[in-house]
Amino acid sequence: MRAFKFDTRISKDGTIQIPFTPSLFNTEVEVIIVPKEEKKRIKKAGRKFVEHWAGFLNSNDTDSSKFDYLSEKYK
Repeated sequence: MRAFKFDTRISKDGTIQIPFTPSLFNTEVEVIIVPKEEKKRIKKAGRKFVEHWAGFLNSNDTDSSKFDYLSEKYK
């Protein structure tokens, strides 16, 4: 069974429009509606995480630290 995913909007009068898909013509289908608000919550949580931890790890040049560590490890 092939599945199709379409991003669309339900109009004010309750109409849903999907793209022109001839392979679906004269076929019985099952429609599942998943509101997109769930994704917005994740973005806010991610932004909150970044704001909280921003600056925790600084962007100093770590190449010399890596070189020193490996030099000591493999003496």
